[in-house]
Amino acid sequence: MVWIFTLCTCLFASGIAWGKDARITDVIITITADDLVLCFRVEGCFTEELQQAIVNGVPTTFTFLASLDRVRRFWRDKNLDSLEIHHTIKYNNLKNEFVITRSEDNDRRIAVSSLSEAKSIMAKVENLKIAELESLEKDHRYQVRIKAELSKITLPFYLHYVFRFFLFLWDFETDWYTMDFTY
Repeated sequence: MVWIFTLCTCLFASGIAWGKDARITDVIITITADDLVLCFRVEGCFTEELQQAIVNGVPTTFTFLASLDRVRRFWRDKNLDSLEIHHTIKYNNLKNEFVITRSEDNDRRIAVSSLSEAKSIMAKVENLKIAELESLEKDHRYQVRIKAELSKITLPFYLHYVFRFFLFLWDFETDWYTMDFTY
């Protein structure tokens, strides 16, 4: 009976901790000389459990999905481009540094010493080229959709079956953020 009470308490407490959902914020769509560029940030994606896992050396990957659609009346919207990028963080215990790689920067390694700086780099996407301007038509409506996910953490051997509940606690996924604009 005590075990059931303890399990229910843990489930309830974890639900309260996860009440603060991750969300996409600070979205900026910029038109440069040749490209349509996207910038955004994810808030609420680092829980205490996830931060502890990172500090303990568990590699963690955020996946960002972005799509550009041309909005058409009375027809299904036409998808012009879809992107998937990844930000991965791993703590190097020997050097006491966080190493971040971002696929939009050709997986260039960024090493920082503080967790707060690493979290900021992980949660921010800047200057993501989503389309070339020559592929867009003037005076037409377009829609950008953005989503962020924590990629599933996989453990070696069959440990992911044993620790399935705890891996679930690390998962997050934002709702799709949608922004309409006219070019």
